[in-house]
Amino acid sequence: MIGAVLFDMDGVLVDSEPFICKAAIMMFSELGIKVKETDFQPFIGTGENRYLGGVAELHGITINIEEAKARTYKIYSEIAQGAISPLPGALSFVAECRQRGLKLSLATSADRIKVEVNLREIGLPAGSFDSIITGLDVRNKKPFPDIYLKAAESLGVRPENCLVVEDAVSGIEAGKKAGCKCLGVTSSFDALALKNADWICDSLLNVPDDVLNW
Repeated sequence: MIGAVLFDMDGVLVDSEPFICKAAIMMFSELGIKVKETDFQPFIGTGENRYLGGVAELHGITINIEEAKARTYKIYSEIAQGAISPLPGALSFVAECRQRGLKLSLATSADRIKVEVNLREIGLPAGSFDSIITGLDVRNKKPFPDIYLKAAESLGVRPENCLVVEDAVSGIEAGKKAGCKCLGVTSSFDALALKNADWICDSLLNVPDDVLNW
C-alpha cells in the first residue's frame, strides 16, 4: 500500500533547467570556456557536481567544483528571481497527496541553496514536505538509489510503499533501484526514455487514476 510520495524537484515541480543551464553557461564563459546547452543534456538530474563537472570534462578542463557551483548558484538566484513558476499541476498534486494523508519528501540532487530559491519562487513552503533530502545528504547521486532510500527512511516508510515522481532517466533508475514505484513526467525526456517508469504522464495535471491507489 502506498504510504509516501518522494518528489524530485527540477522538471517535476519547477522548470528550472533553462535557468540553471543559462547560469552554468555564464559561469563557464567567465572562465573563458564556451559551452552549449546540449553539452548539459547527459547530466540532467545527476546533481550540480556532475552537471558542471561532466561538461568541464567534455571540454578537457579542470574546475574547482565548489567555486564553480557557488558562482553558478549566485547567477541562478539572480536570473531565476520572478522568472520561474511551478509546472502545471505541481502544487495541486502536492496538495492532493497531502490531503490523502500520505507522507511527502522532496528528494533532489540539487544543493539546498537551489531548493530554497526554487521553493520560494514557486510559492511552495518547505513545510509542505515532511523531509527534504538534497544532493549534499548522500554520497552517491542518481542514478544510484541512495537519495530515495534516505528519503524513505526519513519518513519511516518502506521503499516498496513509496511512489517516486521523476522527470529524468537517472531519477527513474534511482527510484527503481531503491525498490519504489515510479511516475515519470515527460517534461525533460520523452516517454520512450522514461519507459522503465510504472506510469508516465505529460504533466501532473494528467496523473493516471491508479497512481495514488495501490
